Amino acid sequence: MSSLTLAIIIAFLAGYVCIALESVIKVNKAAIALFMMAVCWTLFMINPGDYLVVPDGTTMHLAVTKMLEHHLGSAATTLFFLMGAMTIVEVVDQNGGFNFVRKALRTTSKRALLWRVAFLTFFLSAILDNLTTTIVMIMLLRKLIQSHDERLIYAGSVVIAANSGGAFSPIGDVTTIMLWNQGLITAMGVIRELFLPSLLSMIIPLFIIQRMLHGNLADTKVIDEDVPEDELTSRQRRTVFALGVGGLIFVPIFRYMTDLPPFMGILLVLSVLWLTTEIFYTHLKRKRSVRSWHNRVSQLLSHIDMTTILFFLGILMSVSCLEQIGILNTTGVWLNDVSGGNHYVVTGSIGLLSSIVDNVPLVAGCMGMYPVAAVGDMAVDGIFWQLLAYCAGVGGSILIIGSAAGVVVMGFENISFGWYMRRFSWIAIVGFFTGMLYYWFELTILR
Repeated sequence: MSSLTLAIIIAFLAGYVCIALESVIKVNKAAIALFMMAVCWTLFMINPGDYLVVPDGTTMHLAVTKMLEHHLGSAATTLFFLMGAMTIVEVVDQNGGFNFVRKALRTTSKRALLWRVAFLTFFLSAILDNLTTTIVMIMLLRKLIQSHDERLIYAGSVVIAANSGGAFSPIGDVTTIMLWNQGLITAMGVIRELFLPSLLSMIIPLFIIQRMLHGNLADTKVIDEDVPEDELTSRQRRTVFALGVGGLIFVPIFRYMTDLPPFMGILLVLSVLWLTTEIFYTHLKRKRSVRSWHNRVSQLLSHIDMTTILFFLGILMSVSCLEQIGILNTTGVWLNDVSGGNHYVVTGSIGLLSSIVDNVPLVAGCMGMYPVAAVGDMAVDGIFWQLLAYCAGVGGSILIIGSAAGVVVMGFENISFGWYMRRFSWIAIVGFFTGMLYYWFELTILR
């Protein structure tokens, strides 16, 4: 390992530690992530020739520029998807689209609400994806729970439920989508094999988390869907909900119909929702409505949490630097060597690593290192690929920055890295290994 590679790794680890100690050093995590990104790439540029093979006739400057544009483009697809999903959920929420959903979730029991929220998150994340589902659920929790301290407990359970639900669905997580697209798993195969392990990885933590909750929720005002004349009607609110949530469900369908990246689908849904609400508000304007104009998309765009977006940018680009210098692939090869090829050890280690760095390059590295076989554990729907899908998804719950769902919750609810690690990391680990143990039991005992 060269001294330059070591310096980049140290810069990443130092930034990671500072993010973990955000509540102690009192510096916003987005600022740290952006600084970490800048330092890592600046170190990379000291001698990029160590990591790039420059084609004949191409200058080093041009090669580096194209490489950075590639990584930034990959990060931008995630960021635009995040911004689009956040805007859609905000529009639906501010225009009363979630009112009847909140009524269905409403209960005075704190523990009953925990289970309802968790199961709704689990199944929604399998239909949508864990990122979009988390945004929806956090918005709902903000309306249902006034106490921030109590809401943090529910938010932690949402992270675990969202990642568990995304692991058993071919469209529930970026990594399962990657494996499915490459033909390494099938839709029915991953659902059949991973549904129960994923469910257990959520249920067991819930039994532990519910012990943090006691008593009943404070009585809140009942939501009334009957609205004044200058507001959207009940039918219009349901239309907004159908377009917003139905559109989010349509995004993966749009992806496979057109082969366009998911952010194009999310922007299509946003544009349709925007056009529809503009028509509604044009009608309201004739009634000289004042208050409802604050709920137009053009006004709600200012509600987008840019701190979360910039934090995401810093994390994704920092990890891409580690990917570019080859440290992720090197780590994967080392894991395979020290484990003796044991699939449970390799995939379990990847799951633990996915709580630290993005699981996408980790899974991509495994797909490159381990070729698919005609038969055996490495065949389509084989043990290795199924375990990889499970571990890469569920392992992201172990640390708050280990998944897109965790990063979103961290930004929305201002959860510190240390708070989550003390309260939820060990719980997520219990669920993670419970699911793996059941998968082993299912293959070796039940069959």
